[in-house]
Amino acid sequence: MNAETLLEKYAAGERLFQQVNLAEENLTGADLSEIDLYGTNLKGTDLSEANLTKAILKSADFTKASLKNADLHSVTASSSIFSWADLKSADLSWSTLNDAQFNSANLEEATLIGVNLTNAKLSFANLDMANLSGANLSNANLNNASLGGANLSKALLNKADLEESYLIGANFTLATLKEANLQKAKIQGAKFQRANLTQVDFSGMNLANCDFTGANLLVTNLTKAILQGANLERAILQYANLTRANLDGANLRRADLTGANIYGATFKNADLTGAIMPDGEVYQPTTSEGEIGQPETLLEEVIFMTREVIRTDNAPAPVGPYNQAIAASGKMIFVAGQIAIDPRLGDVVYTDDVKKQTEQVMANMEAILTASGAKFENVVKTTVFLADMNDFAAVNAIYAKYFPEETAPARACVQVSRLPKNVLVEIDCIAVI
Repeated sequence: MNAETLLEKYAAGERLFQQVNLAEENLTGADLSEIDLYGTNLKGTDLSEANLTKAILKSADFTKASLKNADLHSVTASSSIFSWADLKSADLSWSTLNDAQFNSANLEEATLIGVNLTNAKLSFANLDMANLSGANLSNANLNNASLGGANLSKALLNKADLEESYLIGANFTLATLKEANLQKAKIQGAKFQRANLTQVDFSGMNLANCDFTGANLLVTNLTKAILQGANLERAILQYANLTRANLDGANLRRADLTGANIYGATFKNADLTGAIMPDGEVYQPTTSEGEIGQPETLLEEVIFMTREVIRTDNAPAPVGPYNQAIAASGKMIFVAGQIAIDPRLGDVVYTDDVKKQTEQVMANMEAILTASGAKFENVVKTTVFLADMNDFAAVNAIYAKYFPEETAPARACVQVSRLPKNVLVEIDCIAVI
């Protein structure tokens, strides 16, 4: 069927044109609203500035077609093919486009408000400056797509694949990106205000100057991420992994870092005013003299304690209340070896009872830790010295009351020829707060 025949039949009131061949036809500016083009071949067809509002385009093939400035408002185009098509400035608002193919299509400055693009394929598509507010892109494939300056506010992108996409300057305000793949995406300067980014993997990514104000980053992986100058004010970072992340100069005012892992992270000149730290305590910054209202957080003055249990199958598993290793950062406390001296008596007690001696040793250690502002849970390493290794089981039974196996510190245990004052056991420890 040629364009002339189609237009004549349409003008006569016909709307059903399923599975016809209109490839390479010229339908520029044609008024085809509510037409049914199910399964139609429109490869290379020129539909620039055409009116296709409320049209049925299911399974139609628009490969390399021109739809510039076309009105595709509220169309039904599930499983249609728009690969390599030119849809610059086209209006596809409120359309049903699930499972459609837009690979390498040009959608620059297109209007896609409220569209359904679930499971759609948009690899290498150009969506620069496109308006996708309220769009549903869940499970969509957008790898290597360009979304520079695009508006994705309130969009749904759950489990969407945005790997290696260009997102610089994009607006994701109030968008939902749960478990989305953003690896290797260029994302600097993007806005994620109040966005839901739960369980997103940002590890190793450059997020400098991104706006995460009020964003939900619960259990998000930010290992080695660059967050210099990022705005994380009021962001939810509970249980996020910030290991070795760079947060220099970041705004973390009133952010919630409860349970977050900040081992090796840097916070030089970061603003942590009112932030909830990993230990659940609210951070109160110092105020530089002469700069009231402009608090400055210095790593030299503020020390964050992190504690991470290390486990590997490539080394022998623990056989008691200890772990293979503990990674920790913060203020270190070195507790001297403690023996069974009762501080009230100034002498050794229970000279023949290794269990009771161990209880006294642990009591002495607890007193020193408390005076240092620490608890047993802050201990990362212990050394146990025994006069007789046959006492190991008895000592271990008492020791285990203070250190549960799942979080117990690293430990060494040795037998020595003699201990001070001929005691049966001596224990020292290192704690980090």
